[in-house]
Amino acid sequence: MNRFSYHAYEMAHLALAPARAMSDATRLFFKHPVNPWSHTHMGRNLAASAELFERMTRRYGKPVFDFTATSVDGRIYEIEEQVVWERPFCRLIRFERRGYAGTPQDKLLIVAPMSGHYATLLRGTVEAFLPHFDVYITDWTDARMVPLAMGKFELDDYIEYLISICGLLKPPGSDTALHTLGVCQPSVPLIAAVALMQEDGDQSTPNSMTLMGGPIDTRRSPTAVNVVAQQRGVPWFKRNCVVSVPFPYPGVGREVYPGFLQLSGFMAMNLDRHVNAHFEMFNHLVQGDGDSAEKHRDFYDEYLAVMDLDADYYLQTVERVFVLHSLPKGEFKYRGRTVNLAAISATALMTVEGEKDDISGVGQTQAAHDLCPNIPEDRKAHYLQMGVGHYGVFNGSRFRNEIAPRIVEFARLAAK
Repeated sequence: MNRFSYHAYEMAHLALAPARAMSDATRLFFKHPVNPWSHTHMGRNLAASAELFERMTRRYGKPVFDFTATSVDGRIYEIEEQVVWERPFCRLIRFERRGYAGTPQDKLLIVAPMSGHYATLLRGTVEAFLPHFDVYITDWTDARMVPLAMGKFELDDYIEYLISICGLLKPPGSDTALHTLGVCQPSVPLIAAVALMQEDGDQSTPNSMTLMGGPIDTRRSPTAVNVVAQQRGVPWFKRNCVVSVPFPYPGVGREVYPGFLQLSGFMAMNLDRHVNAHFEMFNHLVQGDGDSAEKHRDFYDEYLAVMDLDADYYLQTVERVFVLHSLPKGEFKYRGRTVNLAAISATALMTVEGEKDDISGVGQTQAAHDLCPNIPEDRKAHYLQMGVGHYGVFNGSRFRNEIAPRIVEFARLAAK
């Protein structure tokens, strides 16, 4: 890919600005209740078309979690977001239940994926666990917003961040247990961090880790994503997927894997589904079905908001996880030191997969059990959720009703 393709993308976005403004004005005109055309089929049709055009060409900013309250043991507590730890590429957010004075609950660290979307993609995941744990989440920073002077971000830095965060959340002598949950891509750095801490006798080692839809061993049930990575190799990705951040972003000059490329890849994998979803949204808007249209809006506001990844981290992940399969081969290294998963014995392990996952195939996450032979069998669990794809593993009704309760129960047993 041309190093200036990011500039071309920005110019195309700016070139569409007048059309977006006109489209938005059209939408407002034909939806205004005073306008008699707003009550006609043609008026609703024009308003719906204008809204879809504006939304499909819009630059989506970083979403917010926007939690207001949660219920714990029948009482309602307001939620306040607090940044309790920060590094150039990550903030650790705590969802404090204001006024909570009950029995101290175990801590849950949710490691959000650094794969193009913001941590808010796990809003439903966080919400499901708020009544049961003192919840924290990694809020990864858009690489285009990090100045070059702050240095690069590599896979080893990711692991170092997780070790540091565990040290903060479970200091020596802590009375509460620490549970960790890695969704998709973080499964690899999380299990590596736990192995390193366990081997070093670190008292901050988590009591449990739950890996959900993660690429532990992509040789099992390889998906289209895995096959492409294996066939093309790292040089292809470096040539075609790495670009430089343009001015005026703070990270100008930084080499990144841009979020818009990741998004286009995800969209292309299920293009017919996304086209149908937008067609349904159009019909709901024309028919005045506000609830159904709003659900589509909420999903795509989140799905279309993307962030850039530092090129070093991205290429190392492609190479070590998807091409070389370093972790299952016992060749994964952290700053020159081989990561020994057999060192894990005290941390309980649960893996969760989705039957229809087209990103991490069935068996790829479960492979972690074979790689951790010294964890007692009564501290291991695996759950395959039928009927869900990759997104359904950590969000949606089946996650809330079937997966989350199992994770809560597993964590409680692991804390004993």
